[in-house]
Amino acid sequence: MSREGKTLRLGLKNHSTTIIEPLIQELNQNEDVEYCRYIVDHPDLDDPYLEVRVRNGTPEEALKKASAAVGEYFSSISE
Repeated sequence: MSREGKTLRLGLKNHSTTIIEPLIQELNQNEDVEYCRYIVDHPDLDDPYLEVRVRNGTPEEALKKASAAVGEYFSSISE
């Protein structure tokens, strides 16, 4: 994890895009988020990472808010 100003880069090891995609969608719907993207530089040499840049607040706050929304959505699904 690294942070430069209003941008957070979060490395993803042993990740699943099942959770990453809804998280990105939720982050990109947040008006305080300038952008959120999933980056894979080289699939064999580098771990992918999530990059979040905010206009207002902190990227950590935006990530927590999006995670809570995605968690709420998945916990409401019943068999």
